[in-house]
Amino acid sequence: MNKSRITRTLSGKVVAVTGAARGIGLATATASHRYGARVVLGDIDEAEVKASGARLGGDVEAVRLDVTDEDSFAAFLRQAESRFGAVDVLINNAGIMPIGPFLDEPNALSKRALDINVAGAVIGMRAVLPAMIARGSGHIVNVASIAGKSPVPGGLIYAASKAAVISATETARVEFAGTGVSFTCVLPSFTNTDLISGTTGTKFIANLEPEQVAEAIVGAVVARKPDLYLPAAVGVIARTQPLLGRRLRDRLNHLIGADRTFLVVDHEARGAYDARIGVTAPPD
Repeated sequence: MNKSRITRTLSGKVVAVTGAARGIGLATATASHRYGARVVLGDIDEAEVKASGARLGGDVEAVRLDVTDEDSFAAFLRQAESRFGAVDVLINNAGIMPIGPFLDEPNALSKRALDINVAGAVIGMRAVLPAMIARGSGHIVNVASIAGKSPVPGGLIYAASKAAVISATETARVEFAGTGVSFTCVLPSFTNTDLISGTTGTKFIANLEPEQVAEAIVGAVVARKPDLYLPAAVGVIARTQPLLGRRLRDRLNHLIGADRTFLVVDHEARGAYDARIGVTAPPD
């Protein structure tokens, strides 16, 4: 998309990003800021999000945010409005990705992933929608994953959470049609962030960089694009797979390595991320 068009659309707008201390969230906040938006970064890691905000400088606010807590989300939005005015764009990016054999995953960790990945997006939408509808304008971006469209053994809870986000975004788009509020669901493939540390990735599809995803997100906001598959090839695969039948789909997943990428994991390389999201110890 033409960069001058993005600047004309985003300049002066208030963009709030969750999970913005690092990864896709920080990259999207950075891209929005570069195009002239006034940006509010939220993250559970207060020290890291404030440091990230300080590095951006200018029209930036960085706030501790627990997306699973309604009061915390309300305070995040109040801070945004107090500093810059009403939020024009909310990017629900916060998420965690526990991986490994399903039966080895503690219930508490599964619940935490569902709370952050699904309830966090729902709480965010519910928090901003009334004001956006009253103004007759606004845009909500929910960052899901291609895992929500394709089976990935070893990522059962993560895939289920992202499938829920995909469905919630599409349903909201239909329910709130005509209000002036638009929705984008982002479905990236493997992206080089901490979430995929220790994994082997898949064959034939190169990993994305967070900056690539971020640039595509801001373009989708400007274009009010309902679905954003990254890279575009995964959208073709996702749309084609249901037509292939289960046996052929399973063979395809095996061919690209998707049936083992979350089961064959380097736990030492993944240790720092696992510790941050609450994984107590890798399975034996």
